[in-house]
Amino acid sequence: MRLFRLVKIVSVSLRYGLDQMIISSEPTGRLAWLARLLRFGRNFDEPAGARLRQALESLGPIFVKFGQMLSTRRDLLPPDIAEELARLQDRVPPFSTDEALAQLEAAYGKHVDEVFVRFEREPVASASIAQVHFAELPDGTEVAVKILRPGIAPVIAHDLALLDVAATVLEKVWLEGRRLKPREVVAEFSKYLRDELDLMREAANCSQLRRNFKDSELLVVPEVHWDWCTNNVMVMERMKGIPISRLDALRANGIDLKALSRAGVEIFFTQVFRDGFFHADMHPGNIFVATDGAARGRYIALDFGIIGTLNDSDKKYLATNFLAFFQRDYRRVALAHIEAGWVPAHTRVDEFEGAIRAVCEPIFDRPLKDISFGKTLLRLFQTARRFEMEVQPQLVLLQKTLLNIEGLGRQLDPDLDLWKTAKPFLERWMNDQIGWRALLRHMKDEAPSWAPILPQLPRLVHQALAERRNDDTRNEIARLAAENRRQTRWLAAGGAAIAALVVLEALHWLH
Repeated sequence: MRLFRLVKIVSVSLRYGLDQMIISSEPTGRLAWLARLLRFGRNFDEPAGARLRQALESLGPIFVKFGQMLSTRRDLLPPDIAEELARLQDRVPPFSTDEALAQLEAAYGKHVDEVFVRFEREPVASASIAQVHFAELPDGTEVAVKILRPGIAPVIAHDLALLDVAATVLEKVWLEGRRLKPREVVAEFSKYLRDELDLMREAANCSQLRRNFKDSELLVVPEVHWDWCTNNVMVMERMKGIPISRLDALRANGIDLKALSRAGVEIFFTQVFRDGFFHADMHPGNIFVATDGAARGRYIALDFGIIGTLNDSDKKYLATNFLAFFQRDYRRVALAHIEAGWVPAHTRVDEFEGAIRAVCEPIFDRPLKDISFGKTLLRLFQTARRFEMEVQPQLVLLQKTLLNIEGLGRQLDPDLDLWKTAKPFLERWMNDQIGWRALLRHMKDEAPSWAPILPQLPRLVHQALAERRNDDTRNEIARLAAENRRQTRWLAAGGAAIAALVVLEALHWLH
């Protein structure tokens, strides 16, 4: 099986001329002679990026997902190839109703009609990892049931093993492979893919995001029904709305697209800077807009398999970089990287500052509304790599999400000024990190740990004072003892001198 799959990968690679990509990047390398030999009898009119995309689509859903993830690593790939890979769609035929019912019976230990009042046999969505059916719980609640694709785990393990072998070979025989770090990229992909296989993990992500946006006027997140969730099945509230990509339908329903685009930016920056917990797979297929009821006009988030997290250091780094960049304070940008520990401490600030200026200054020839946040972040990463910066996985996810948000926002409103929308939010967040607001927040965070200590303070103070008095007494005794010993030595020395004088005088008298 593995040999057959490997043969297929090689044949597809040759069919789409992926070997020829080596010539353009390494015209005199060890593999160039073989690529030239294999070119005979083959014509490749389409660009390399398009051929790579088509090859991944031919190899199946796991390779499609790998291409999607690879498209986010724009710090490693040429822009044209990254753009082509971003067009990959994770669409595969649904698995059969019988297989879906078997998965549910295995999860619940009884027939599906004993679990749900109604279960729709036809799926409403299908992807490489899972598919979704609508159903109704015994209490009448309408739900969406996400079911893991049967037998997907061994298929993924098999393809990941092949990807790792291919990455190892590339690193050893292709000079460019050392820069692209294919094994590191495959390991990163493997982690995200294995996380998506655990639907309980996805349910927990969904629940956390819903809690973060409780009572929000901007975003609606479905409720998880935990009693019906397992590692292979996730049951959540059924959400009704229009996909964000159907602009005509949104306009027909009276949705304000300009307001929607600004709300998308605010949702993103709220997730990043307030919560440090953000939906990292916000492509149009995962975003709907509510058109009925109290939630009308709000975003609906779906599919929580990939979530990014940021700590306080990450958030401070991002806010400082964005604000400093748009104020053209390149020294502050350079210092932010060094203070975060993402470039070595020995880095010369003036050299790093000059490199950042050379990359970023030309951007300001255009209006601020035309400047891309995502591409700005990418430029910073690319420059920092020359100064030994290792790109952090959470920032790669952030960059991918930011590019998605920008594309979505400008699709809704071509005149969207992302900087004008985001700047007040960033400035407010930075102000909240210093001064009395930050002090009060830190005191509130630390208050639970103070509660057990406060009743003990009088005893602890008394104990500390008593220990100090005891220490003072011991110190005084030690000082007096030392003084005593010193005086004793002086007396002994004096007595010895007097005795010596007496002896000398006696000897003199006898003489």
